[in-house]
Amino acid sequence: MTEQKQETKCITLKGSAVLLKEYLLYGINSILYQRGIYPPETFEPAEQFGLCILMSTDPKIKNFFDNVLGQIQEWLIQRIVEKVTLVILNVNTKEVLEKWDFKVDYETVSSNGNADDNGDGKFIEVGSKDTKTIQKEIREVIRQITGTVSFLPLLDCLCSFDILTYTKPECDIPKDWDETDPVFIANSQEVKLRSFSTSIHKMDTIVSYRNT
Repeated sequence: MTEQKQETKCITLKGSAVLLKEYLLYGINSILYQRGIYPPETFEPAEQFGLCILMSTDPKIKNFFDNVLGQIQEWLIQRIVEKVTLVILNVNTKEVLEKWDFKVDYETVSSNGNADDNGDGKFIEVGSKDTKTIQKEIREVIRQITGTVSFLPLLDCLCSFDILTYTKPECDIPKDWDETDPVFIANSQEVKLRSFSTSIHKMDTIVSYRNT
C-alpha cells in the first residue's frame, strides 16, 4: 500500500518534460483551431487531459510538431529552454499579429537515489506532484485558451504560424533550424493565463495581441 501511494507522486524529470510537450502540442493545436488559422474541417477531436481538443490532421503540420516539440522535450530535460513562442503572422505583410509565450522556469526538486532508466547509476530526479494533479492544472489552462476567443481581435486576413524556441547560450542548434531575432508587436495588449507546475518545471502562458 505504501509503495503504491509513493508511485502516484513519482513524476520524474523525463515525465515532466513529456507533460510539457503534450501541453504545447494540444494547447497550440487548440489555438490554431480557435483562431481560425486553418479551415475547421482540417481538425479532428482527440481526448487529452480530460478534454476534447481539436487537432490538425494535416500531415505537414503534424510532422512539424513532431520534429520541433520532440527537440524541445529533449532540451527541457537538459534544462536549457527558457521560452517557446507561437507566432501568428499576416501571410501577405509578414506582420506579427499575435504571439503566445510559454515561459519555462525550473523548480528545485530532490532525488530519490535510484538508478535511472539506463541503469548507469545516475539518480532519477523526482518531483512532489502526482500526474492527476498536474493534468488538472493543465486542463484549466487549456480551458482558458479556448475562452480567449471572447476577447482576442478577429484575424480577418490569411495567417500563418511559426514556433520560436528561446534557449540558453550553450544549446546546440540542429542544422536544419534557423536562428532568428525576437518578435515584437507594436502597441500590444498582453493577457496572462493560469500557470501550471509539475514541481520540476513551471510554465506560464501569456498571449500578446495588437491593440486596435
